[in-house]
Amino acid sequence: MSPVPSPAVHVPGALVASYGSPGDARGRAWLTALPRLASEFLGRWELRLDGPPGHGMAGLVLPVVRSDGTAAVLKLQPPGEETSGVAAGLRAWDGDGAVRLLDIDPGAGAQLLERLDAGRPLSAEPDEAVVMEVLAGLMARLSAVPAPPGMRRLADIAAAMVEQAPHASALLRDPAERRLVRSCAAAVAELAGEAGDRLLHWDLHDGNVLAGQREPWLAIDPEPLAGDPGFELWPALDIRWESVVRGGVTGPVLRRFDLLTEALGLNRARATGWTLGRVLQNALWDVEDGKNALEPAQVALATTLLKHRSA
Repeated sequence: MSPVPSPAVHVPGALVASYGSPGDARGRAWLTALPRLASEFLGRWELRLDGPPGHGMAGLVLPVVRSDGTAAVLKLQPPGEETSGVAAGLRAWDGDGAVRLLDIDPGAGAQLLERLDAGRPLSAEPDEAVVMEVLAGLMARLSAVPAPPGMRRLADIAAAMVEQAPHASALLRDPAERRLVRSCAAAVAELAGEAGDRLLHWDLHDGNVLAGQREPWLAIDPEPLAGDPGFELWPALDIRWESVVRGGVTGPVLRRFDLLTEALGLNRARATGWTLGRVLQNALWDVEDGKNALEPAQVALATTLLKHRSA
């Protein structure tokens, strides 16, 4: 008896619109092949579709049920450097604070993950204090794990950023922003020789945490990195920026910074330096994208931390 073919998979139009610009031949080719790839893994891993597809900025997420009745999700995204450590990272955490990995094909960019509640992201929680406590707790747990061998290293990323900073800063329009980038690069240069060996999520914010059944909240979508936990703080400092600005930047930023550094047991000066490193990284990415000005939130956050660096 021949196997039952997997059903056709619909790729959401919003995913097509958000990923694979007309000039991105590789991205467009991946989008074209995506329905076939999804059907292939539905068959290979004996999965049954269990709801409409979801998506992130560059990935398709299909709710599925395994042959044993376990609810799961099939996640498909283009394989690349940013996803190269996902399997090792998720296995090292083994579900402790993060979504559990059930199966993976790194070469194809396919992951089978435990099913969380996609309709209940931490970003929907109205109480900001609760959000920050959850992020701080997850961050402390995840970064307590040693990075497995072969993980991308913050030491290498930091050295590259310091090298790129002079050229990038020269392309910024505002002299004050050029000075700010140089200050961030100097802070990173001071720390680059001791960049740490903890397993970092690298993108832990309230949109990358979902409600679960075995734990109230679990982290998703890591971009694992070996480094200093101080490099983890920026995404949590930057969330809900409208409310930060509304209350005056200094107080909210420093309250968040204090909460996170205390939860993770970090030295404030080192954590400040590595957070400035994240601002530097964002500045480099922006310049690479053709921008000649920094995001106002980045400027405000970095300026606040530099002003209170020795406090």
